[in-house]
Amino acid sequence: MTTTAAALLALSVGILIGAGIAVVIFLSFRARDRAQAQVSRRIPEGIREVLHGMEDPAAILDASSTVLASSAAAAPYGIVEGVALTDDDLRRVSRKARDADGVAAETFRLMRGAPPAEPRLVTVRATRVSARLTLIVLRDITERERVEQMRRDFVANTSHELKTPVGAVTLLAEAIESAADDPEQVRIFAARLTAEAQRLGSLTSRIMNLSRLQASDELTEMRDVAVDEVLTSAIEASMIQASASAVEIVRGGDRDLFVRGDAQVLSEALSNLITNAIAYSPAASKVGVGVKRVDDVVEIAVTDRGIGIPEADQQRIFERFYRTDQARSRRTGGTGLGLSIVKHAVQRHGGEVRLWSRPGRGSTFTIRLPLIEPPLEQSTGKRKKKKEKMKAQKNGDHR
Repeated sequence: MTTTAAALLALSVGILIGAGIAVVIFLSFRARDRAQAQVSRRIPEGIREVLHGMEDPAAILDASSTVLASSAAAAPYGIVEGVALTDDDLRRVSRKARDADGVAAETFRLMRGAPPAEPRLVTVRATRVSARLTLIVLRDITERERVEQMRRDFVANTSHELKTPVGAVTLLAEAIESAADDPEQVRIFAARLTAEAQRLGSLTSRIMNLSRLQASDELTEMRDVAVDEVLTSAIEASMIQASASAVEIVRGGDRDLFVRGDAQVLSEALSNLITNAIAYSPAASKVGVGVKRVDDVVEIAVTDRGIGIPEADQQRIFERFYRTDQARSRRTGGTGLGLSIVKHAVQRHGGEVRLWSRPGRGSTFTIRLPLIEPPLEQSTGKRKKKKEKMKAQKNGDHR
């Protein structure tokens, strides 16, 4: 081998060795960077900005469950940057995701805000980002669960309530057939059959009304409504029951007030309150229906001097099918839906229902609705009547 060839071979070998060393060094540095990234508490670029823009509660935690970055929505749950988590459930879920080298999800109740704040039902999903970093995202499902529970209760209660009159109708129909040769018994059974059919019809109608109030996005017959019109309609609808129960309905308070809403829905809601007041009032007593303007609110109060409502029942009185006195409701034909319809009807009009009650002293239900200015034609008519009255008085003075 010549000297030149030997030199070239040596140079080639040197280059290969140098390249190999360089590759080894490069791989070593790369492995080191990966290892450092795995154990580093540094948040990957852009993650913090994403968290700050999220509407859901979310946070990045290190191995000690200290919050390194979080969304604004996480703060009410006690998830604050630079502070270690104090909730054991959150710590457990994040640790489970870190140990499993993947994803962990659980559902539990978590306090939102300081006591006496109500615990919220949340689903927590934790994802391992690196050996030391974990991402947790919270989703509040309290309202979804509440609506689902309400749906289940509504179906169960409705089925139970419908079963009673349907069963009674079936039995009475069989009894009429069996007593076909006894006209007197047929008349008795027929009267009871009619009563059960009316009860079934009332229950079905109220269920439909309540479903309509809950399901509709908007009330379809919205207009400027005179409160006097609503009161007159509701009182007239209750007069037969009041007369049969020897109860007098007394109306008082302010006049010529207006609200924005559906006149029929408001009238039905007020009629439910008056009907309840009559049903729970003793004979020869009075039920008062009063109207009062309080700043920009119209208050319509229905007051009775009946048996009152125990304090333990007052929080549940607006629930569907809830009755404080089951036996009395059966005698009066109550469905347990009237007050629930009142609550939803008033809420759909941007108002609220308040209750004051004392056992043995009676109850007052107050509907509060936003007040609006009288329609233009109403204001013009009132001004015209006022001028005519003043003119008549002036002419009388001259005479």
